[in-house]
Amino acid sequence: MAKVTVSCPVYPSEDPEKVRAAVLNIFPTAQLTLAEGELNGPADLTCFAELIRRQKILDTTRAQMIKGAHGGPRKTVFRLNKQVATVGKVSFVDYSTALGTIAVCVDTGNEDIETLIDRVAPITVNGMEVRK
Repeated sequence: MAKVTVSCPVYPSEDPEKVRAAVLNIFPTAQLTLAEGELNGPADLTCFAELIRRQKILDTTRAQMIKGAHGGPRKTVFRLNKQVATVGKVSFVDYSTALGTIAVCVDTGNEDIETLIDRVAPITVNGMEVRK
C-alpha cells in the first residue's frame, strides 16, 4: 500500500484551522499535526482520485505525477494550490506561490510508481478512462 504524506506551510498571517480545512478538502483522512509552522501527516489518495475524475483532469494529474517521479521508481511528488483547495478543487502548481503549496509525497513501497499512477490517474482516450 502506498504511503502518502502531505505537508503545507502555515504562515503567521494565516488561520491554521482554515489551512487544515483546505488540506482536508482534498485529503479528508489526513492526520495532520502542526509543528514549526507546517501542517503535515499521512493521508490517502481516495478522495483525491475522485476529485480529479469529477474535475476531468486525469491527463493533467497523470502528467504531474509522472513529472514528479524523479525520486526513484517508487516515488512521486507533486504540489497543489493551497488557495484553490479551500473550495475543494485540485489545482497543480509548478511554481512558488505567496502562501505556499500543499506538497504531496507518494511512496509506493514495493509497487512500481507507474502502476500506482495508472490506478489513480489512468490514461484517457477522448476523455474516457482506458484501463491497461
